[in-house]
Order: sequence, then C-alpha cells, then structure tokens
Amino acid sequence: MLQLPKSPPKVNMRVSLEEAYEQCRQITAKYSKTFYLGTRLMSEAKRRAIWAIYVWCRRTDELVDGPEARHTTPETLDEWEARLESLFAGNPIDNLDMALVDTLERFSLEIDPFRDMIEGQRMDLYRDRYQTFEELKLYCYRVAGTVGLMSEAVMGVDPALQTAPWTLEEGVRPTEEAVALGIANQLTNILRDVGEDTRRGRIYLPLDELALFDYTEEDLLNGVIDDRWRALMKFQIQRARKYYATSERGIAALSPDARWPVWSATILYSKILDAIERNGYDVFRQRAYVPGWRKAMCLPVAWLRAQAM
Repeated sequence: MLQLPKSPPKVNMRVSLEEAYEQCRQITAKYSKTFYLGTRLMSEAKRRAIWAIYVWCRRTDELVDGPEARHTTPETLDEWEARLESLFAGNPIDNLDMALVDTLERFSLEIDPFRDMIEGQRMDLYRDRYQTFEELKLYCYRVAGTVGLMSEAVMGVDPALQTAPWTLEEGVRPTEEAVALGIANQLTNILRDVGEDTRRGRIYLPLDELALFDYTEEDLLNGVIDDRWRALMKFQIQRARKYYATSERGIAALSPDARWPVWSATILYSKILDAIERNGYDVFRQRAYVPGWRKAMCLPVAWLRAQAM
C-alpha cells in the first residue's frame, strides 16, 4: 500500500534523468506494445514525455487493478493525489516521478486531467456495474479521456492553424477529439476484456443495453455466445468506432511531427475491434490482439493519412 510522508521532501535520486526516462520506456514497451509502437514514431522529446505520462497513468490504475489492489482504500487515493500535488510543485518522490516532473517542466500540462483520472480510480473502488452509457461515459473520460488531454499538451497544435486569420484568438485546440480518442480506446479495452473483467466481478457493459438485447448478467457470467450476444457486441463496436471517427477530425490540427504517430496509434488500437470480429465476438475464451504483420501494414497507411489530412 502506498505510504507518503505528510510533507514529502525532495529525494536524492539513485539514477540519472536519462535512466529515469529509460525505465519509463521499458515499462511502456512491456505493458502496452501497440501504444509503444506509436510512440517510437515521435520526436525524442515527445516520446519520452508520453512514456513518463503513461507510467504515471499505469501506476494510478494499478492502485485499483494491480496485484496489491486489495489494500487500496479511499485514503490510498488521497495520498496518491497529495503525491500528484507534490509532483506539480517540482518535488519527485522516486525515480519514475523524476521523469514526470521533468516532463511537467518542459510541457504545459495542467493538473486537472491527472486529478480526474484519480477520480476514475475512486469509481472503481465502489462501482462494478453501470446502468447506462452516460454513467459509463463519465468513467471512460476519467480513466482514459484524460490521457487524451495529457497527450494533447505534449503533441502540440499546428502553428499554421494558430496563426491563420480565421482561427479563434485562443487558437485551435482539438480537445474534444483528444477526449474522444481516449474514450474510444477505453471502450475498446472494455470490449476486449469482457471475459477477464466478468471473472473479477466487474461488468462495464451498460446494464440497460444488456436488457435491450435480452442478454442477462447470468449469460455474461457463463460466457454465452449466441445471436443476442453478437448483436449486442456489434452495437458496442459501432459506438466505439464512432468515437474513433470523432477523434480523427482533430489529428489534422496537431503539430505535423505528431500526426503520423497519433494516426498510427489510432489505427492500431482500433484494429483490436477487427480482431474481436474475426474471433466471432468470443471475448470470453480468446483475447483479441493485432499480430505484428498487421501492425506493420498499418504504418504506411497512417503515414499517408498524416500527409493528406
């Protein structure tokens, strides 16, 4: 369980800043191979920043979903939020924090998306069902849409758009699209992980939509795959793809050096939905994934879209 002193002092780090970022890279590469592939297409400064953000997000998620999650309490998350405040004040607690503090100094990240993500973890402490999609959407924003906001600050906006005469004074910010991409990714995770989540006692598919397709919680627990289930999954996949489509509108507004990696990550992750379809919507006994050769085929497509859009 996370333990923090009431007034965290600055710590004498055991590694250099370069080594801290390298640790973040290794964690990203190990736990999110598809996402990591997209980051390799970024400039060095941007990919290192994204690795640092990813690691903080993963550590936050593991407080509720990790191996020690049974020890996590609301007070644990209070302590983690206090630690977040310390990071934004420039006071890292450990080596991984050091990379994030450096990222915060280099890019104009706001603290609110980080706080909102912690609120998403609070939801997981007391909720294991969602009655409607509107309830689920709030959860998806907090645990994943926030990542879009964090990443947007690192990716940057095309300077040409910010200085165009038809641009609003405050400049172009593809914020809605960044949030939509995070929600699309989280919906994809939910559909991929239905079986795993159900075995852990969690159901993220909206209960009123299960009822709409006459599919019960008992069916879900038993991994029933029939016409009702296939129709329900087609409905869910269609919604996720709509969020991907919304997110794509914002990619053209990003800094030119960010478009290819973001297009790549978007296409690669959305391909998980294709894998679910190829598996006959069996997310109970098969894990949908994108094989390496399919990932390689996506990269030139993403590059072409980055040039044209």
